[in-house]
Amino acid sequence: MTEVVAALIWDNGRFMICQRPAHQARGLLWEFVGGKVEPGETRAAALIRECREELAVTVEVGDVFMEVVHEYPDLTVRLVLFNARIADGTPQLLEHNDIRWITPDEIPLYDFCPADEEILVRLRELVGTREE
Repeated sequence: MTEVVAALIWDNGRFMICQRPAHQARGLLWEFVGGKVEPGETRAAALIRECREELAVTVEVGDVFMEVVHEYPDLTVRLVLFNARIADGTPQLLEHNDIRWITPDEIPLYDFCPADEEILVRLRELVGTREE
């Protein structure tokens, strides 16, 4: 099982999503910024490192928003999504194809990585916009 951390970063009612590079697995799908936890690294330290590497920002890591396990054909991930905020820096495209700030209502307009689906349902439920 691959341990993965990601950040749920809010700004004025919108949250940040990032589009994976075309050449990577699940290329051009949207996701939350983050990545793999390295051996000997805490989840929070991994998230801080990944945000620096991918966006050139420093984040403050808050509590866990949600944790999911997802099986892809090539790997199984345990994804832990943390509430986080940008403490320093402006997001830059260092690794991703694109960055967007969206509302929960806009979730259906984007194709996300399958591991994020349960999280996206919960985000939409929190704002009362889940379509039955």
